[in-house]
Formats: sequence, C-alpha cells, structure tokens
Amino acid sequence: MLELFDHPLRLHADPSRVVVRPFHIAWATPTPGAESRTQRMVRAVLEMSPGEARDQLEAVLKDFEARHWQTRRVFMTRYDEIEKLLNLDGSQISDEKRQLIGAYFCHEYSYAAAALMNPSVVPHFDQSGMPAGSQRILMSMRAVGEGHISSVAFREGIITDRNQLQLAPEPPFATAADAVGDELEMPTGPVTVYRHRDSTLSGTVIFPITEQQSKGLEDLRLVKFTHDDGEDEWIGTYTAYNGSAIQSEMMRTKDFRAFDLVPMTGSASRNKGMALFPRKVGGKYMMIGRQDGENVFIIDSDRIDNWDEGQLLLKPEYPWELVQMGNCGPPIETEAGWILLTHGVGAMRKYSIGAALLDLGDPTKVIGRTKEPILAAADQDREGYVPNVVYSCGAIRHGDKLFIPYGIADSSIGFAFVEIEQLLSTMA
Repeated sequence: MLELFDHPLRLHADPSRVVVRPFHIAWATPTPGAESRTQRMVRAVLEMSPGEARDQLEAVLKDFEARHWQTRRVFMTRYDEIEKLLNLDGSQISDEKRQLIGAYFCHEYSYAAAALMNPSVVPHFDQSGMPAGSQRILMSMRAVGEGHISSVAFREGIITDRNQLQLAPEPPFATAADAVGDELEMPTGPVTVYRHRDSTLSGTVIFPITEQQSKGLEDLRLVKFTHDDGEDEWIGTYTAYNGSAIQSEMMRTKDFRAFDLVPMTGSASRNKGMALFPRKVGGKYMMIGRQDGENVFIIDSDRIDNWDEGQLLLKPEYPWELVQMGNCGPPIETEAGWILLTHGVGAMRKYSIGAALLDLGDPTKVIGRTKEPILAAADQDREGYVPNVVYSCGAIRHGDKLFIPYGIADSSIGFAFVEIEQLLSTMA
C-alpha cells in the first residue's frame, strides 16, 4: 500500500491580493486618424491648474497608497512609458502632473479572487546556505481573477527530507511584470516581460500581454532545462487562450528577471498540456503531449520551439482513467527511469493522479504504471469551483522522495510527499 504524506498546508484564493497593472487604453479602443484617448487624457491633465492636479493626486493616493507598494514610483514608471510614447517634454511637467498622468494609465486588479490552482515546482536558482536535506524551491501557480482571466503567480519556499514545507511570506504588495514597447498596438508573437527591479519573485505576477493570451495564461508546466553545454534555463510550457482558440507557448528565463513568452510552432502546438523533458534524450528534445484529448503522446524534435505529431505512449487502461488521460508535468529523472506523473478522469468526471515509468535511454518504452491512483479527490478536497479534481502541473525530486504540489477542485493548492521506491513498487 502506497503511503503518501499529505501536508496540512493549503493555499486558497484571496481577493485581497491586488496588483497595480498598466491600463492600455489604446488597445481597448483604437481611434485611427484622430486624437487618441491617450492623447486626450494627457492633454486634460496638462491643462489642469497646479492646485487642481495636486488635489486630484492626493485623492488618488488617499485611496490607494496604503494598498500598494511604492505607489508613487509605480505611477512615475508608468508616466515615463507614456512620455516616451507621446514624445512629451517631461522637464516642463511638474512632479504632481507626471504622477497623476501615470495614475490614469494604471488600474487595480485582484488577480487571485476566483481561484489559485494547478501549481508546478522547480529547484530554485539560488541554493546558497541550504543545509543538508533541504532544498529551496520555486513554485508557479495559476491565479484566476476578474473575468476568469488566468495569470502566473510565483511562490518561493524550502522543503526538507522530513516532509517539511515552509513558504516564503508573500510581500504585502504584488507587482505586475510588463513589456516594453509600443502602447498603440497589442503585441503579437514573441514578447519579453520584465519583473519590477525592486519586486520579489513571490510578489510578481505575469499577466496576458498578447492578443492570443488575452483571456489567460493557463497551467504553466515549469522545468529546469539543462542544455548540451551544461547551461541551465528555466522553461515553462503553458496554454495561451484568447476566448475562442488556444495556442501552446513557452516561457523562458535564465534569471527570473526577464521572461520570454514565445509561441510554439508545429501541428502539436494546437493542443493543451505539453510538458518538456529536462534535457535532450538521444540528441533530441522530448515533449509529453495529449494530441487527441484522450491519450498521452510523446514527441521528439530537433528544435525546442517546434513540435509536430508524436507517437502514442499511454492510453486509458484502469477504471479511474477510462474517460481520458494527460500528464501532470515534465518527466522526472531517476536511476530507474523517467517518472511521469499522469492524471486520469473516471466516472462522474473524478480526477486522480497516477504515475508511469519510462525507459531512461528510450522514453517511448513504458516500463510500468500505477494500477491505482497515488492521489485522488476525497473528503474536503472534493468541493470547489470544479468539484472532484486533483491536478498538478509538475513535481520535483528531493532526495529519495517526490514533492508534489497539486490543485484541488480548481480552487486551491495542496502539497504531498511520496517515497520514490515505494511508488515504483506499486507499478506493474
């Protein structure tokens, strides 16, 4: 019987977690050939008397300064972007008017009001000072806010070999990563967003930027990828959603300061739930996918950003997965082979998490798989926005255990530890 340690900690949606975001008015209502809303609003502030501008700014700060981190600095940063866009002469504009202009081009957003779910975890880029048996981790989470728009939030923490988990405190204020570029058009294709220079990673949120992403960045599957030259890069595959169509994309970063959001190409990129192996295998990049919405496929490629049709790897076999299967994040390398966490959907659309073992040199070969779930929705974990769901976007190896963060009922996040040898012993 597999023994799984389910940590008591739960993370829940929190409408009080708000962030100041750039308000891109031009994207909402472009007006070609006439004075834009951006120009009209800036002109209106510039035409205010010094006293009126000061009064308006004080009213804004009274409402929001206590709720946000470095509010005046955020407004000034936003003003600098508008100044560059409109070629303004900032030397002729008072500090009060510059801050007020910046305020008109920001808005407050509750990014996790509806749900916090579907986490993935990777080794933190900074392991300095960690005692034996401990590892610093970095977790991504799908945060769902107003309009059911999904964004990517982060949380740092430490795990130990005694099934202990300690998350770094969330800062009182969160900040949005943002792109630098033309405000008059919504970006398309690849885009780079930057974490605010003074913001912690646990206080950073990545929101949709491009038109394809406009309704959500969903289910980031992070992996620490080691290139042939030994250089590490953190890469996450996710689903970009615009309200009607999906596109698989990659988030790529080496420092968690700049994040490249890059659409993938190839026929497989039309599907959700792609998960990248942490290194090349046999000279090829490898990906786990679900090309038909029912089975698990494995794909190889000569390019990390281009993925075509793959081959069938796993199909539903046991009662708890008969409806459909998918991956629960990137494969995890062990001496015995690649451990691939899977999710299965059974009767009454109940989700469970299982696992398969793939050959280390040839991951197209399945060595074994769990007959029974290792984790399933039960008791208090059954209720939520979408009942009877447990779901993970990626686990991590820590010594002789797996640490598995998982989403609960599309509403909250839980955490579990499982012994690798015991897990392997349950496979057939």
